[in-house]
Amino acid sequence: MRNSKIKRMKNLVKNVCLSLTILSLIPMVAQAAKKGNKSSASFDWNPIMEAIIQVESGGNAKAVSGNSVGVMQITPILVRECNKILKNRKSDKRFTMNDRYSVEKSKEMFLLIQSHHNKTNDVEKAIRTWNGGPNYSIKATNRYFAKVMRLLK
Repeated sequence: MRNSKIKRMKNLVKNVCLSLTILSLIPMVAQAAKKGNKSSASFDWNPIMEAIIQVESGGNAKAVSGNSVGVMQITPILVRECNKILKNRKSDKRFTMNDRYSVEKSKEMFLLIQSHHNKTNDVEKAIRTWNGGPNYSIKATNRYFAKVMRLLK
């Protein structure tokens, strides 16, 4: 009986020490994660955007395929999503359907979508989201992802 109490007490002390060690490391891990996570504003999306432009339209600002237009083949749904994000951020700025034909505005929309749906600046997520939306399927976006990645190499 006495041995079992001692054993339980040793286990309790061991668990408390382990818990305290883990708790003391949490602030350091959080700080390291913050330093490693660049904001969308400081992350260089240009190579990814240029590769997407080549895959989507070959650089043709007047490209049209169904509802998708411009160099990045932007849909009306994406324009609405961008405007919803801007509204939620209390911005007066809004994109129009004609903005899809502007290379500069198309890139702004891409960056806005990334800042909202891809806060960790994950390149794979960015490419797949651009092709399949925020709830993309990996299987459905595999070919697109491979095409863009070939251009990035």
